[in-house]
Amino acid sequence: MKEHEKLTLVLCLTWTATILYGEMFSFFMPSRFSCSWPHLSSSSASNSSMNGRGYAIDYVKVAVLADPQIMDKTSLRLPPKSLALEIVQFYTDLYMRRAFFSSILPLKPDVILFLGDYFDGGPYLSDKEWQESLSRLKHMFGLSTEEIYSSIKVYHLPGNHDIGYSSLQSQKPEVVGRYEKEFGSRNYRFVVGKVEFIAVDAQTLDANRQGSVASASWDFVSNVSSDHQLYPRVLLTHIPLYRPDWTDCGPHRSSPIINQRLLHSIPDQEIRYQNYVSEESSNQLLNLIKPVLVLSGHDHDQCTVAHESKSGSVKEHTLGTISWQQGNLYPSFMLLSASNSSLPGASWPEKAVLTHLCFLPMQTHIYIWYLIQFVLTILALLLWPTSGLSFCHYFGDLMECIRKSISLSIFRDGTKEKNEDENCEYEMVWGADGSMHLVKKLLAKPVAHSSDRGSVERGNAVIRPTAKKNVNQETEVCLSVETNANAELDPKKIPPRASKSKAKIIIQRLVRTFRMFTLIAAVNIPLYMMLLFKDWIDK
Repeated sequence: MKEHEKLTLVLCLTWTATILYGEMFSFFMPSRFSCSWPHLSSSSASNSSMNGRGYAIDYVKVAVLADPQIMDKTSLRLPPKSLALEIVQFYTDLYMRRAFFSSILPLKPDVILFLGDYFDGGPYLSDKEWQESLSRLKHMFGLSTEEIYSSIKVYHLPGNHDIGYSSLQSQKPEVVGRYEKEFGSRNYRFVVGKVEFIAVDAQTLDANRQGSVASASWDFVSNVSSDHQLYPRVLLTHIPLYRPDWTDCGPHRSSPIINQRLLHSIPDQEIRYQNYVSEESSNQLLNLIKPVLVLSGHDHDQCTVAHESKSGSVKEHTLGTISWQQGNLYPSFMLLSASNSSLPGASWPEKAVLTHLCFLPMQTHIYIWYLIQFVLTILALLLWPTSGLSFCHYFGDLMECIRKSISLSIFRDGTKEKNEDENCEYEMVWGADGSMHLVKKLLAKPVAHSSDRGSVERGNAVIRPTAKKNVNQETEVCLSVETNANAELDPKKIPPRASKSKAKIIIQRLVRTFRMFTLIAAVNIPLYMMLLFKDWIDK
C-alpha cells in the first residue's frame, strides 16, 4: 500500500470515529457513565434502603428540564422561513431531541417536569406560528407518542417566553388563554410519591397586587398555605427567587454575574422584565409554602443557593438550559428522587427529596473540534511527503553500518599488536665469556600482491580470498549505505527533477489531495447524514 493510501485510510477512520462520537456516543455518556439517580448512588445507598428508624424507603424518579426555548423568527432576527433560520432551527431541535431520547429517556424516569420557556418568542407569535412551534416542541420531546408517555407523567410550568410578564399578560390575555388550553393551569399543585409539588406563575408575583393578574397567583399561594401540610413540599417557579448581586452559585455556574435587572412599563408600571423575584415576594413565598426545596429556571445557567426562612434554611436549584443555543456552553438537566414512603413526622425532611445535576454533551465544543480536524486533514493531505516519513529506515541502516565499522576497526587494531613480534626471529649467540645471548632478527617479509591488500592476518593464519571478498563487500556496503543516507538527508545533494516544473508538481499535489479528500468525504458524509436522520425521524 502506498504512503498516500495509508494516510487516506488513517484519516478516513479518524473521521469515522469522530463523527460516531460527536453525533451518537457522546449522548449515551450521561445515562451510562456520568449520571445516575441520586437514591441509587453510593453516597445515598443507605438512604434508599432504610430511613434509620426501620422504615423502608423507595423513590419516584423525576427528570427536570428547563428552558428549551425553541428558536423562531424572534431569535436571531433572521427572515422567517429563510434557509439560515431553518438550518439553525434544525440543529437546535436535533440536539434537544437527541438529549431527550439518548440521555434522559434511557434513565427511565417516572415523571418529567418542565420548568417553562418552551418557546423563544411565544407571546409575539401568531396562532399559526405558535402551533408550528408547538409541533416542533412535541416532536423534540415525543410528547405526541403514546408509547413513551403511557407510563410517564408530564407536568408543565409557564415561563416568561411563553406568556410574558404581568405587563404583557394584561394587554394580551389571549396569549395566556392559548397556553392554558394546551398546557393547563399556570398555578397548581400535584403529588409525586409522598412529596407535594407547588407550581406558581412567577411572572405575576411582583405585579400590582390589586390587579387580577397578580391576585390569582397570590390567592393560590394563600390557599396552599392554609391547607394542612401532609407531605414535604417542593416549590416550582420559573423565575428564581431573590439573591444578592454577585452571589456565589457553586461550582457548576458558568458565569459569575448575578444582577437583578428589573424593568417596568411606562404607562402602568407593570413588570416588563426581571431576572429574579423581588426579595419581599421571595420571603413571603418561602414563609407561606414552607418548602424543603425550590426548583427554578429562567437564568439559563446553573446556580445553587440557600435561603433563610422562618422554617429554616431552604436550598434552591436553578437549572441551566437544555439547549446549546441559549448562551450556556454546558447544557444540563436534573434527576430528582422523590420519596414514595411516608416519613415519621418532619424529623427527616431532607431525605424526602434527593437531587443530582447532569450535564449534556458540549455541542459547541464538538463543532469546534470538527473544524480543527477539517483544517488538520487538509494540511495533512497537502503537505504529507510522497514517500512518507521513512527516515527511520535510513537511520537504522546508518547505525548498523557504524556498528560494523567499529567492529572491523577493533579487529584490525588487535592484529597490529600481535604482528610486532610475529615478524621476527631470535638467534642464540655465545659470547667470549661463555654466556648466551638472544639476538632479534627480522624475517624476510614476502611481497604483498595487490590481490592480498586489505587482508587481515593473525599469527600465521591468512584470511582466505573468499573471506577477504566478504570483508571488502561489507565495507563497500556500509560506505554505500552511508553515502545514500547522507544523500537522502542532505537536500542539496538531491538531483533536481528537470522534467517536472514546480507548477506541475503543485497541480499534481492538489489533484491528489482532492482525490483523497473526496474518498474520505464519500465514506463519512453518508454516515453523518444517516446519523442525522436516524435521530430526527419519529421512533
